[in-house]
Amino acid sequence: MNKTLKIYIGLLALLFVGFVIIEFSSTPPVNWSKTYNENHKIPYGTFILRTELQSLFPNSEINDIKTTPYEYFDSFYSWDDSLYSTHGNFIHIRDRTEIDEVSAQELLDFTNHGNTVFFSSNYLPERFLDSLYLDTTNDYNFKGKAELSLANPIFEKDSITILRGLNNIYFSSVDTLNTTVLGYQNFDSIPRVNFIKVAYGSGNILLHLQPVAFTNYSLLKNENKKYAAAALSYLPEDDLFYDSKIKKGQELGGSPLRFILSQPALKWSLYLALASLILFMIFNAKRRQRIVKVINPLENSTVEFTKTIGNLYYETKDHNNIINKKSTYFLENIRRVYMLDTQILDDKFVKNLAKKSGKKIDKTKRVINLIVYLRAKQECTEENLLSLNNAIEEFYA
Repeated sequence: MNKTLKIYIGLLALLFVGFVIIEFSSTPPVNWSKTYNENHKIPYGTFILRTELQSLFPNSEINDIKTTPYEYFDSFYSWDDSLYSTHGNFIHIRDRTEIDEVSAQELLDFTNHGNTVFFSSNYLPERFLDSLYLDTTNDYNFKGKAELSLANPIFEKDSITILRGLNNIYFSSVDTLNTTVLGYQNFDSIPRVNFIKVAYGSGNILLHLQPVAFTNYSLLKNENKKYAAAALSYLPEDDLFYDSKIKKGQELGGSPLRFILSQPALKWSLYLALASLILFMIFNAKRRQRIVKVINPLENSTVEFTKTIGNLYYETKDHNNIINKKSTYFLENIRRVYMLDTQILDDKFVKNLAKKSGKKIDKTKRVINLIVYLRAKQECTEENLLSLNNAIEEFYA
């Protein structure tokens, strides 16, 4: 093992040790992403709420809905008698709603048949606002904390103060005939309506505009859990349909490396392997010769020119001239390639040419003797020209 390779291995070992030290000595930063995922224990996850639902509704069956509301409830709808074969309370808690318009209409239909929908989100579906005659206003100028309270005097002591993750969206217009105000939010001295119950058909829709009140961050603060429990107490005792953040096919995400990236040890192993590969490529590239560009040799146009001239002479039937040119070119090629003197074409020359060219002695002797014979002949025929051409081609074969 040479010295350079040892240095590279030492650098990789130090890099690995450095990664391990950094990973185990550093405190993981707090993830403030607003996921509202019931499996997440980060501040803005809903793990605590989902876990405590069973204790809040001990006599209710809780179903996690991992499809869209339309896909789930439409399967229970009978077109024969226009009734749902299931009933209960649908719970949806998000920072920004992910309910499409088709599912929003399905929830309205589900409510119309005597069920209850609890919807807590900063932004409500347009179908809800249009069908329930509601308007909301977003006041971007607000302080960082707000007091959330419930309208019912029974819950007067359950008011809470939230310091972060808030918005100042409130109901600016409601249908007073079908709407009951259930709660307020107060950023200054003016309370704004943020929690209402709307009668729709035979059921009710509960709309809440501060979903942060149901996150892990809020529920672990002081006695904030009482506010969440009081808000959910408006749901009747019935089965619960909890709109899961984790839909079918999304349990591990969509990346091919989703499982590896979800495990810290495997994730850092992958990063280390990629870093090692990059270092190897950098150092190894310096030791490799660069690719030599292939330069094609210049085309030998002399051969093409000679063929053209030969065809010209052949057409004029000047056999002697063509034979002279072919023999001259042949001997010139022998001088250039084999470095032989072609002034005296005797047996010694034939032997030297056969030896240097690696051709048989009889082929070599035939072409040389034919050149000597035709040069001395006064009138050459076409047969003589063809014989010389065949002899030369046979020599080169």
